[in-house]
Amino acid sequence: MAVIKPNAKKTGLRNIVVDIAGLEVSNDPNHVLITYSLGSCLGLTIYDPVARVAGLVHCMLPLSKVDQRKAALKPGMFVDTGVPALLDAAFKLGAVKSRLVLKVAGCGQPMDDKGLFRIGERNYTVLRKLLWKNNLLIQSEHVGGKLSRTVSIAVSTGEVFVRIGGPSGEVIRL
Repeated sequence: MAVIKPNAKKTGLRNIVVDIAGLEVSNDPNHVLITYSLGSCLGLTIYDPVARVAGLVHCMLPLSKVDQRKAALKPGMFVDTGVPALLDAAFKLGAVKSRLVLKVAGCGQPMDDKGLFRIGERNYTVLRKLLWKNNLLIQSEHVGGKLSRTVSIAVSTGEVFVRIGGPSGEVIRL
């Protein structure tokens, strides 16, 4: 993973951790946005290669109607409030909708063997509907399955890396 190098301090890169139900945007080329433990949660990265603005949201649940108060306090908790909040924050830093590159990870089913809750699947469905309504397309994704993921995006390049299955797991470029 580009951001988890032992010499990260030498390169001057700084990891900005996006907590569960959190979101971050940055135009600082020394920042790397990173989130951990994406199981059924959705991780969405956005990047404007001209403005060099990157964003990352870590959504737990699909729809905010289950708790409007929490959605107002932490919009990143829900896909239907977190994604618009992420986009708005990126636009304030100069990102332009038509240039955005979107990548998705997570939306798995790590502890739902019987498929009763299907939270990951529902998170992904709400995301797709929201993006479709806003004329935005996903460039690449790594979704589903049982393993957790760590996702990072480098603000300087827009490169997205996914670590699959914990600290010693496989790392892929998304």
